[in-house]
Amino acid sequence: MDLQLQGKHVLIAGGSRGIGLACAREFLREGCKVSLIGRDEKRVQEALASLAVEAGRSAGFPADLRDPAAAVRAVDAAEAQLGPIDILVNSAGAAKRTPFAELQAQAWRDAMDSKFFTYVHATDPVVKRMGARGTGAIVNVIGMGGKVATPTHLPGGAANAALMLVTAGLAAAWGPRGVRVNAVNPTLTFTDRLAEGLAADARQRNTTAEEALRQAQQKMPLGRLAQPEEVAAAVVFLASPRASYISGAILSVDGATSPLVV
Repeated sequence: MDLQLQGKHVLIAGGSRGIGLACAREFLREGCKVSLIGRDEKRVQEALASLAVEAGRSAGFPADLRDPAAAVRAVDAAEAQLGPIDILVNSAGAAKRTPFAELQAQAWRDAMDSKFFTYVHATDPVVKRMGARGTGAIVNVIGMGGKVATPTHLPGGAANAALMLVTAGLAAAWGPRGVRVNAVNPTLTFTDRLAEGLAADARQRNTTAEEALRQAQQKMPLGRLAQPEEVAAAVVFLASPRASYISGAILSVDGATSPLVV
């Protein structure tokens, strides 16, 4: 299927690793130009090197998206180098997983700063520019923790739930100006952040990380965890003109682990 993405400029916040980097690869395969934002400059450069695309089709910008001014500077730099942003993918930041008995008040604030506000700060300047041009698509990579409460992911789940409301609200607000906003909710996915989640779950259950992984896989109806590329495929479709009448959707990418009717 031709997703009609040739030549589109995609900005991926959190594109230097994990699902964000997998999204970058998929968009490049579709003929897009891709800008990456990541907090660590070295990791951003390593990600660009791993993409190995011709000059003029990719760029990277280090920025801490917890700072709204840094987000605006990164967006400005991306547009100056590769042109107006047609698609924004938010995949930056992740709340630290902590067993509930270990939670302190600061953990709740940290979760909002690292997950909720990184998305909002990237979205704010981009959605306004898209609205002024009358076109654009935003896809938020959120997580099933916002729908299903997990004892080791309560602050992060709260941030995820807030982002789902933001997604639906922005879709309604900016739809009349030609901007679509959607979200995907992955389940546990084989990324470098997986180890942290498994370690927290292991402490909660008083077991090992290896056993936590085995138990997690056993719970999956498909018998395995998700791969980043599988989540990226859903993101790329939702961002494409082929999904032109899909907006405000929250798509579960969890292999039927949480069979909810919503």
